[in-house]
Amino acid sequence: MTPPLDGGLEPLSTLGKVAILAPHPDDESLGCGGLIARLAAIGAPPAIIVVSDGTGSHPNSPSYPPERLRALREEETREAVAALGSPLEPVFLRLPDTAVPHPGNSAFAEAVGRVASALPPGGVDTIAVSFRDDPHCDHQAAFALAAAVIERAGHPVRLLEYVIWNDEAAAAVPAGFQPRRLDIAPVLAAKLRAISCHRSQTTNLIADDPGGFRLEPAMLRRFELPWETYLEAIP
Repeated sequence: MTPPLDGGLEPLSTLGKVAILAPHPDDESLGCGGLIARLAAIGAPPAIIVVSDGTGSHPNSPSYPPERLRALREEETREAVAALGSPLEPVFLRLPDTAVPHPGNSAFAEAVGRVASALPPGGVDTIAVSFRDDPHCDHQAAFALAAAVIERAGHPVRLLEYVIWNDEAAAAVPAGFQPRRLDIAPVLAAKLRAISCHRSQTTNLIADDPGGFRLEPAMLRRFELPWETYLEAIP
């Protein structure tokens, strides 16, 4: 999608304190790398909360069993966040990959509490999270967690949604949403460096799981644009 440049996110100071909620290690760079870099550049780096442990990408790798894969993906995320210019340490909730609790799950309330506890003191003014209709269970769960945290915040919190896997939403703005386009041309190189830090997802680093996940070049090209688009629900 190519909404107009004046998409309602400028100046960035209007966002106040920002938190990025990433379903998996790498979603922070893919979906919000430009926003993170631009906020860091003005001295307002966002809190980054990674929801799942990321161990579902290569579940059958002998060389990278779950504990080792989790550690690798967390280190990749730290490197990526540093490449974006942020001095902040990401928070890793380590919820189970492909099984992040949804509303109705007995573990959902606890997960909401963990997200809320990971926010900076005093809370935030804006949360960016994966699009509610992304076709991945953890992306949908992350959205539900963000919405629940906002509901209990006690003050207005702006909710921005970024698209990772929904091809239709990436191509055209879904009904009921206002697109917010952010110019990231000055920080695009940093975003691409951050994405490349996630070597377990973008290369054949883990080669002993035939069913393992990899972001293919065609998919990565979606995130090489000099802008990022966030969707904001129309009241």
